[in-house]
Formats: sequence, C-alpha cells, structure tokens
Amino acid sequence: MSLLPESAPFSPEQRSWLNGFLSASLGLPANIPSGPATGTSAPPVATVKVTTTAVSAPAPIVYNRENPFPARILKALPLNGDASEKDVRAIALDLSGSGLKYEAGDALGLYPENEPELVAAVLEALGATGEEPVVTPESRIVPARIALAMGYDITRIGESFLILLAEMAHDEGEAERLKELADEDAQDWLVGRDVLDVLREFPSVSVSVSEAISSLMPLQPRLYSIASSQKEFPNQVHLTVGVVRYHANDRPRNGVASTFMADRVGLSAGQRASVFVHPAPNFRLPENGTTPVIMVGPGTGIAPFRSFLQERRATGASGRNWLFFGDQRQECDFLYEHELHEHLADGSLARLDTAFSRDQAEKIYVQTRMLENATTLWEWLEDGAHFYVCGDAKRMAKDVDNALHQIAREQGNLDEAGAKTFIQSLVKSKRYQRDVY
Repeated sequence: MSLLPESAPFSPEQRSWLNGFLSASLGLPANIPSGPATGTSAPPVATVKVTTTAVSAPAPIVYNRENPFPARILKALPLNGDASEKDVRAIALDLSGSGLKYEAGDALGLYPENEPELVAAVLEALGATGEEPVVTPESRIVPARIALAMGYDITRIGESFLILLAEMAHDEGEAERLKELADEDAQDWLVGRDVLDVLREFPSVSVSVSEAISSLMPLQPRLYSIASSQKEFPNQVHLTVGVVRYHANDRPRNGVASTFMADRVGLSAGQRASVFVHPAPNFRLPENGTTPVIMVGPGTGIAPFRSFLQERRATGASGRNWLFFGDQRQECDFLYEHELHEHLADGSLARLDTAFSRDQAEKIYVQTRMLENATTLWEWLEDGAHFYVCGDAKRMAKDVDNALHQIAREQGNLDEAGAKTFIQSLVKSKRYQRDVY
C-alpha cells in the first residue's frame, strides 16, 4: 500500500524508495500481522538467561570526504589593501578534536553552500515554495530549499537537466533548442550560465521542483591548497582564498565556495564549515632537509609555499629556500608581506624575488624574474634544488614552464630536445612538481 498521495511530486523510483523508507520508519513492515489471530492461544513464555559482558569504548570518529569535520571558523581576514582590485582572504579553521592530520603540500576539501539569493530565485522560477519534500544525493528527505542550498549544483548545467527541460517544454522551438544544447553546445551558450539562466531563457518549461532537483548534479567539494604547517599550528588549518565575483549575462555572479567563506561563514568567528584533508603525495617537500627549494607562486599560488616555509623552519631544515611571488601592485597586493620579511630575517627564506605587473608601464611577471636570474637559478638546479609551481594552469604555469625550458637551453647549453629531456628528468625524479588549477 502506498503511503504517499498520488499527487505527491515524485518519480516512480522516488515514490518506491520513499514508501519503503516511511513504512520502515513508522514500524509498518509488509505482510506481518499486528497481533495473534482470533482464537489462537498466546505463545509460551521463553526463559531468558541474562549475562553481562564488558562494554568496549566506542571507536573514534574518522573524518574524511564521506564524513567531513564541522570546523569552526577562527578568522577570515582580508589580505589586500583598500586600493586593490582583488579580494583575497586568510582563512583559519579550528581542527581541535577532529584527529585530522595533514602534510605541507596537501589540500583541504571544503563543502560549500549555494548563496541563499540564488536558491530563492531558482525556487521562484520553478514556482516552488521551497518546502516541498525532495531527496538529496545521500537519499535523505529534506525541503527543496535545503536540497538546493546544500546538496545540488545550481551554477553548472548538466545534460540530464537539459534533457528533462526539453521533455517538459510546451513550445516546440524551445524543446528543440534544449535538445541541441544537451547534445552539443556548439556556440558555448552554456558557458557562464547557471540553472536560473536556463529556466528564465525557456519559460514554456513546466516542471516540478522535485523533478528538476533530481536531474541536477550533486554539489561537489572544493579543494584549496593548505597554507599552514601543522607543526606550527597543531590544531589549525589555514587557507588563502581568492573571492570570485564578476558580471556575466546581465547578472552578478559569485564563486560558490569563495563567497561562502567570505560572505557567510567567514563574517563572524564561530561559524562552521565541513572540511576534510585531501592528500597530495605528488606535491611534497624533499625528504632531505638540506636540499634547496625554488618556489614559484604568484597570487593565491603562494598558499602551499607559506606552508613549505613554516614546515622548513619548524623542522630546522638547512636547505636554502627561494620564492618568486607576483601580483598586480606591491602597495596593496603583496600577500603575507610581513611574514615573508620575517622569513628573510630569520634565514628560513634565502631569496625573495617579486613581480608586480602593474607598478610600471611594462608588465613584469614571475617568469620575467626567473629569466633575469637565470644564471643563479641554473646553479641552484645543478646543486640539486627542487622546483615547485602553484597557481593558474592556463597561462602562468605554461609561461613558467617555457621559461624553465629556456633557462635549460641557454644556461645548460642544450638544444631543444636536450632541454626537454632535462625537464622530464626533473619531473621523473620529483624535482619538478606543480599544483596548478
């Protein structure tokens, strides 16, 4: 027997699952009578022998991707000056009681929530109140508003969502267009658009909120390079988060995770975010503390190198450390400037070369500084230095790689093939490691 009304907005699969869930929850197992039949005698009373056993202590809770730890926010301080065009935050989270351990180079996984304003607009576009019961990716029943806020991605468009809307469109032209987008977005129309954009673009679509939500992609955790050493901060983890805000298609857009940290949970100490440690075994400091290290990390790419410097200082590593850092303007975009000068003062940072691209007419970048110091950089590499890069994969990391090849050719007297072989040998021996995104 179905416990749900026929009008309930669920697919057959959802209805079957929910009926089973509700039957079990209400203690109504199928085909089992509630008491003895009329005229039957009561069953004999069984003799039960009671014994006592020692109760073992409960196993400690293990926090991971499937069971993230609700970390308390300690601070979310701006790192840029008032004149900056950027908004980068230094985030500190409390790991006390979590048992979480991380190494320098690891990442922190963070489960964000969609911004309430976007959730409300999507519900309005669907003609929903937000109180409708829906199923989350973890098969929990929650109000639609909660599912859209915490369970599903409403900033990206998946094929299943487009196919569903095509089936529910009353206008043939809109249905055909949605099918084309689901098959191939040849004109990149979907780039930069979200669920709200699509619902507004195709007004003939009539779909229930439960159906729409069931076709969305689950909201995935975001990974951030850890910016602290647990040897210096045993019960904390630090992040360097660039807050994403921009305008597209006549609407303001916000990064899901970055504005979640900056505008909501980061507004006051004590708020919590669900986190887990994501190991990065291919982005590690050399085991030998005497090995020199060269780090290239412009902008928020400095995050793991803040961790590296703290780690090397805490372990007493004697190897020289050289950092290339860059951003737009020195006055307002020199992230962790005071800390870096402290590292220079105590010797844990041997060299610091900066490149601020907009402080002069000619643009200067970290790869520019590498080429200016090619002779010394090559000497460090010949001395066994490990070379690390963190940051933008589309342009910066490629430009840095090109500069490294050029230095190998010019300083090592190698032809193009020889330089390529040399760089490949660095990668194979784990002396050239990248954390790019």
